[in-house]
Amino acid sequence: MKRLTDNINSRYFEAADRLLPGKRRGRIVAFVESYDDVSFWRLLLDEFETPDRYFQIMLPNRGGLTKGKKSALRSCIEHNGLGNSLIACVDSDYDWLLQGVTQTSKEIIESPYVIQTYTYAIENYQCWSGSLHQICVQCTLNDHRLIDFQAFMELYSKAVYPLFVWNVWFYRKKMHNQFSMQDLSVDIRLRSVDVRRPDSSIAGVQERVSHKVRWLENHYPEAIPQVAALRQELTSMGVNESNTYLFVQGHHLIENVIFKLLTPICTVLRQEREAEIRRYAVHDQQYRNEISAYQHSQMGLAEAIRKNTHYRECEMYQRMRDDVTRFLSTLPERGGEQQQDAKDLESSNQHQEG
Repeated sequence: MKRLTDNINSRYFEAADRLLPGKRRGRIVAFVESYDDVSFWRLLLDEFETPDRYFQIMLPNRGGLTKGKKSALRSCIEHNGLGNSLIACVDSDYDWLLQGVTQTSKEIIESPYVIQTYTYAIENYQCWSGSLHQICVQCTLNDHRLIDFQAFMELYSKAVYPLFVWNVWFYRKKMHNQFSMQDLSVDIRLRSVDVRRPDSSIAGVQERVSHKVRWLENHYPEAIPQVAALRQELTSMGVNESNTYLFVQGHHLIENVIFKLLTPICTVLRQEREAEIRRYAVHDQQYRNEISAYQHSQMGLAEAIRKNTHYRECEMYQRMRDDVTRFLSTLPERGGEQQQDAKDLESSNQHQEG
């Protein structure tokens, strides 16, 4: 037996909007995967709102509190639900990299009504190298640049790229049980970071990656030319040695790379600021007051990453903008719709008078 919610699709929202009186802005509902995604997609879609059209971000919540890409996509696509008034905004995971190998990948790539991140997930944008200094400032209120974050993340990406390509190959061959993302995460995690010699931590990653690649080449020699071809294909897609970190699992990137990198750096920056307060304090009471005020003004690292919005210069973010622009370019002009409604009404009145 079908529920009423089974009929919620693009046509449903179009019809619902027509029931409201007066001239109204056109509404486009955007289904997202979870509560945490709402602010990310709001920031993007805000750029495209006009006096005639706006976006409303919602969770599908079909049949309960189920969240995630499958809920957002399956419930809409299987019922032909997406359309001019209903789109889905989702993390790409590996689906963009798989280029249609799986059904979900095919749906995401081919549907004009699906806006994807291109990066593995929203978390990867929040860890964009160009924004890591701002995160440290939020956490420490200290603007001292201890290291070049962009150079560090580029070195890290170059170190993990060879093994990352192998991992994508296994997923394209639907053999991920033989080399999973979890396996990859173990090999490419940072153990620790020395603030004075941050590049030394990458040497350990490079050694583990080289060892694993040699093992894979020995056990899957027939895959070597295919992996080489895949490298070229990924490069043509914009996935290269310099930005690999944007396409690995988002929660792994935060937990095993960014936390490991930023925690010791933030510790040093806080110590610098506290030493400065001690140096300039006239007496102990002033020192205690200033330290207390400083500590209460700081933001935790996890919260600063979650609230980070300094990633909009990332190349992949521009691809999302392009997709939204492309989608909007296919929509009929609202003025044209209203004129057509007026013509239909006039024709109907003339027919009745006749």
